[in-house]
Amino acid sequence: MKIAIIGSGYVGLVTGACLADFGHTVACIDKEELKIAALKRGQVPIFEPGLEALVARNLHEARLSFTTDVAAPVSKADVVFIAVGTPSRRGDGHADLCYVYQAAREIAPILPRSAVVVTKSTVPVGTGDEVERIIREACPHDDFAVASNPEFLREGAAIQDFKHPDRIVVGIEDNDARAVMMEVYRPLFLNKSPIMFTSRRSAELIKYAANAFLAMKITFINEIADLCEKVHADIQEVALGIGTDNRIGSKFLHAGPGFGGSCFPKDTVALIKSAQDHGGAVRLVETTIAVNDARKRAMARRVIEAVGGNVRGKTIAIFGLTFKPNTDDMREAPSIAIIQALQDAGARIQAYDPKGMDQARAIWTDVSFRANPYSAARNASAICILTEWEQFRALDFERLGRAVASPILVDFRNIYSARDVTRHGFAYFGVGSAPELPGPVEPTTAEYERVAAAE
Repeated sequence: MKIAIIGSGYVGLVTGACLADFGHTVACIDKEELKIAALKRGQVPIFEPGLEALVARNLHEARLSFTTDVAAPVSKADVVFIAVGTPSRRGDGHADLCYVYQAAREIAPILPRSAVVVTKSTVPVGTGDEVERIIREACPHDDFAVASNPEFLREGAAIQDFKHPDRIVVGIEDNDARAVMMEVYRPLFLNKSPIMFTSRRSAELIKYAANAFLAMKITFINEIADLCEKVHADIQEVALGIGTDNRIGSKFLHAGPGFGGSCFPKDTVALIKSAQDHGGAVRLVETTIAVNDARKRAMARRVIEAVGGNVRGKTIAIFGLTFKPNTDDMREAPSIAIIQALQDAGARIQAYDPKGMDQARAIWTDVSFRANPYSAARNASAICILTEWEQFRALDFERLGRAVASPILVDFRNIYSARDVTRHGFAYFGVGSAPELPGPVEPTTAEYERVAAAE
């Protein structure tokens, strides 16, 4: 099939590369000339594991192309995906749909007969109706259909998610267009990926409802973690105990510093605004946002308490800046609020992130970015792990101990156990468990054997 994708950002680029890998002929369209020029050379502007190789392979096979020209690829397309950004609108929090509607206006006069226009962007309920109205006003024929096909891609695992999805949601009522969308995703049928056909409005709401539910799940376990600390329970044991219940599930039950990223913060706000526009309310979602926002700055107070109640003039090492591992995305990352609060309290910040430092430099000019975690830890009064990168899962604590001014680890992602850390002389502060100070280290079995042999 011939597919045109309006927008070559995260969603558009992943969608285009994966559909081309299925064997479709895909043209990704974007107005940014420098971005398109780089993509033509196989240079991907975002970090996503496996994406650069996928783009390069399909460029080489001539199944994937990039252009700033809308007319040529759209006029020949069987399917046109709209995958432009829908950021929070400044001032009121509504999803800004200007790019979606602009794309609809641009493609309307050149849309082929029987083409299917698919909204891939995350949009409020009713957006597809407006897209159809815009196209119908300018389209020279009425033989087209508008569908909603929300994405469910996790940053850091987007290619796996696209090629092995839990489900494919398509909101459409036209039978001919339904057959076209079946053909688009036919390669996934070998994986027995379920395709769900719904009304267009239901598909639009499914995306928002899914993200809001996951955000609530994160906030719930964070509040239970706070309770665990007060009653001397362990959040990891509690999360395992409730997560093994099939009705609940274990995913998104990892206590931490709060959620961030490109989706959850803006989509939860947009869902609230949609509910208000229709005379309704989503109180649980409203509370989720309030609790999450407050939590981020509260995490900075934990660091301050860990170093004795005062960080003025002290250096704090930050391991991980992005909102999650395997991405360079800094949008709404907990590190932003935490670092700001620490700086407000007088701390100096030394930071390291495997992929996010280029993006982070655009946010902070007064943070010292380091080449590795050990350099970031030099003369630090505490180390804070904010992102659970694999590079931080096997740190050399002997080396860290020689670098820091004070051996204190604040592990906001619970990637270590207290024993792992305290046996190296570090004080350990996790989330959802009591702090543990270094103490006598129990001899290992090998040490017992050596003593017995000596005797």
